[in-house]
Amino acid sequence: MGMKGKVALGAVVGVVVIGAVSANAGNAGNGGNDSGSGKSGKGSSASAQSKPRGEKAKDAGTTEVAEKKVAFSGDGDFEVGTDVKPGTYRTTGNSDGMCYWERAKDASGEMDSLLANDNVTGTSYVTVKATDKLFKSSDCNDWEAVDLKAKGSPASEMAGDGGMFRVGADIAPGTYKSTGNADDSCYWERDKDAEHSMDSIVANNNVNGTAVVTISSSDVYFKTAGCKDWKKTG
Repeated sequence: MGMKGKVALGAVVGVVVIGAVSANAGNAGNGGNDSGSGKSGKGSSASAQSKPRGEKAKDAGTTEVAEKKVAFSGDGDFEVGTDVKPGTYRTTGNSDGMCYWERAKDASGEMDSLLANDNVTGTSYVTVKATDKLFKSSDCNDWEAVDLKAKGSPASEMAGDGGMFRVGADIAPGTYKSTGNADDSCYWERDKDAEHSMDSIVANNNVNGTAVVTISSSDVYFKTAGCKDWKKTG
């Protein structure tokens, strides 16, 4: 079975209790690059693929980068510093929820070696740190290096199961709404980096019905899983 059967470290049922982080939500966002362990009522970055939208508005969940510069494969164990350099990487177009990645502090394979992990549908960004020893990837599409200085063309809509979006590059800051969510399956998360630690989370929620969230320009990433598509309302 391999590691893909594992649930992401941060996964819990219901909302992650942020506590002091929520008090800092307004100024937590300038954080650096990325890594982290997601959380979701479904086990991490759960389900579904991006759906094409109408031609009128740009949808962050449907477009792939034109030139994908592969940094390393979506399957394998990679030694940091030898097989993969520290930095931020992205995998896109994962449609079946089977993509699993893991940052580890050693190659023992034991639970104590885990630094962060996630199951991915859609897109995931991960920051591999110089202090990491191993990066594992299973059933993911190829990983590409991310230029964090590149601005891109931010969209005003995004697929509700699109995974992670970079604020200011993939999506524009602002207030977004997702309607028609059922069974608390919609999970969203505002992040200050892509390290996927609990400290990465600025705010998050599981939602039934209509979800409304304001993504700050100081946020670095927005994560969505199991939601209906989001549209910018303000």
